[in-house]
Amino acid sequence: MVAPYRVGTDNGSDTTELIYRFESRVFDPADPGAHNLASMMGAQVALNYGLFADEIHFLGTYDSVDREFLRDMAENTAREIAVKKFLEPNPFLRGQAANLPAIKRQRYCHARVSFPVATGSIGRREVSTGEPWSTDPSRHAILSSGGKESLLTLGLLREIGCDTYPIFVNESGRHWLTALNAYRHLAASHPGTGRVWTNSDRVFAWFLRRLPFVRQDFANVRSDEYPIRLWTVAVFLFGVLPLLRVNEIGRILIGDEFDTTRRAYHLGIPHYDGLYDQSRYFDQAVSRYFRRKGSAVVQFSAVRNLSELLVQKILAERYGDLFEHQVSCHAAHQDGVRVRPCGRCEKCRRIVGMLVAFQLDPKQCGYTDEQVEYSLKAFASAGVNQESVGAQHLAHLLMRHGLLPDGATGLAAPRARPEVMMLRFDPDKSPVDTMPPDLRQPVFNILLQHATGASRRVGREWQRFDPLSHTEREHPNDV
Repeated sequence: MVAPYRVGTDNGSDTTELIYRFESRVFDPADPGAHNLASMMGAQVALNYGLFADEIHFLGTYDSVDREFLRDMAENTAREIAVKKFLEPNPFLRGQAANLPAIKRQRYCHARVSFPVATGSIGRREVSTGEPWSTDPSRHAILSSGGKESLLTLGLLREIGCDTYPIFVNESGRHWLTALNAYRHLAASHPGTGRVWTNSDRVFAWFLRRLPFVRQDFANVRSDEYPIRLWTVAVFLFGVLPLLRVNEIGRILIGDEFDTTRRAYHLGIPHYDGLYDQSRYFDQAVSRYFRRKGSAVVQFSAVRNLSELLVQKILAERYGDLFEHQVSCHAAHQDGVRVRPCGRCEKCRRIVGMLVAFQLDPKQCGYTDEQVEYSLKAFASAGVNQESVGAQHLAHLLMRHGLLPDGATGLAAPRARPEVMMLRFDPDKSPVDTMPPDLRQPVFNILLQHATGASRRVGREWQRFDPLSHTEREHPNDV
């Protein structure tokens, strides 16, 4: 699938191509549904630029549901980028863009979004987008990355007997290294494993070179954040949808944990802390989109009730065959046939810290003794980028085991926060019905064997809660 991208300015225009490649035939050129899906795949990258483009024209096959979804996501993404990339510190900006005032606006998407028909004229006539997909709710696709959340999701569903399809998105750049160990292992041992190649990372870099307010040495700036974009998960999600369509898969799982669903304010401007496409709200928006399209595809997370600490603990304790292939590192490198973590970035010190706090061995997933020692020292001096209660509890565990010197705990004050070691049920972030009814009891049964229990948020307090005896609505559209 090739989608041309053209950027026009007063100085002329320039063109590149967004490409997705598949390992088997997924499109029939004579099928209107294939053209519709390809159009939606090609549209996602553009949603990152509505804040500062004058116009965005989507040329393709889009019905009214598609158009509404793209307009809504363009507006939401523009607000998120305005707050997280311009109003908060961003080392990639230069000039006046680095010092913009915070202004609460009715709309943040500056671009006029339009959908020209094939003849090039602007129109509103409906086009054929094919028949709704046929889906089987017993088939589960897992958007996989080689990280702990997607590996744990696979382990859970595989253990309870679900038909699972781990699908990896192979970016053309170095980021693919983080997925390579897990992909090779599963491709050789797990039927249904799939891979989609895309050059989306190159397209994002192409855009950066054309944005006058971005430092042109952006590739040399060390940061755990992307310079501008925040609508990234959807680029991967829509990229794997052709595999769901041809395999009639009815469920797609994304490994998002408790702390990725947030509502926040910046000087009166509401936002999702740059995590909208990892939140439960995103799951609901995508599931609603499919319902309106007439296809019974639902998106959800099986680890939505877990802290990052619990995700890492359960994966390492229960699914060692998957844990050994985990790579959670911003600068992984190839060492022979195996990819290994750098042992020096923020994410590495977070992973090492969690594993040693639970008295687990980081060497099982590729760390050396020297990297473990360095990561613990870095944790003591610089802390970790983690939800505050999780960072506090992690520092508490490390201090209790004598793994941190007194008074050297970085940004996290050691404090026992027992709720992070429990399944957390928040009425907004993580209610019981985030998963379909048939998965709840078997998945919760496994998770509770490693957690210290479950709790439900009541006001500002966490109270003990039994999710196995709690009855929620069992409507098929719960998620």
